[in-house]
Amino acid sequence: MRKMLMTACLLSFATMCGCMTAPTPEERAEQWRNAAEQGNAPAQYYLGHCYYMGEGVAQDKAEAIKWWRKAAEQGNTEAQLYLVLCYMCGDGVERDMDEMAKWGSKAEEQVKVLMQDEAGAIKWYRKAAEQGLAGAQWILGMCYAKGNGVAQDKAEAIKWYRKAAEQGLPWLQLWLGLMLASGDGVAQDKAEAVKWYRKAAEQGDKRAQLWLGLMLADGEGVVQDKAEAVKWLRKAAEQGYGPAEEALKELE
Repeated sequence: MRKMLMTACLLSFATMCGCMTAPTPEERAEQWRNAAEQGNAPAQYYLGHCYYMGEGVAQDKAEAIKWWRKAAEQGNTEAQLYLVLCYMCGDGVERDMDEMAKWGSKAEEQVKVLMQDEAGAIKWYRKAAEQGLAGAQWILGMCYAKGNGVAQDKAEAIKWYRKAAEQGLPWLQLWLGLMLASGDGVAQDKAEAVKWYRKAAEQGDKRAQLWLGLMLADGEGVVQDKAEAVKWLRKAAEQGYGPAEEALKELE
């Protein structure tokens, strides 16, 4: 293990000095894998990041969760906090508040520090957001929208909400749509809201299907189309979603 770590340090030093070509993303991912498979927690964390971002490997968020879990079980706090965000947002894994609480409890001391120190929390969330973690991007957007730990900035809020939604998670696409439709913490834009409702609705999110149907029925942010509205409300109602069933009855 000591020899492996020394070699990694020497490689990093040589690269910094320009003594050798920097490794490609594929080579870097393979280096992390070699160390991760030997049980090195930081390497497991970084390998998880490679899979989350698709850097040097095919993007696979489930695989990222697997390696973050291995690192987290060895006490790696960053991996634990990333699991908290992933389970909270359903990012790469099914949303699970029990799992979120479990990993939050394991990282409790670090979480307490973050929550007590707004500047420290923002610093951590920004770091995770800039690395592409959707949950952190969403939280950072919320901080800017509400002015928690940073100066309120609606443009910055929507920037981070959008980055999170662009990763394809229907829950976050719906959230962005709701923020845009209501103007809650961001500039109101109903046409843009319809766009994000549709993205989430097409992935089967029943709440997004309801909101898309309502917007189409009323012609808010989109040309009124009651036939299209019925189609989306029916899709939500077929999932047993009560509010959609009621809206469908009224529209029909």
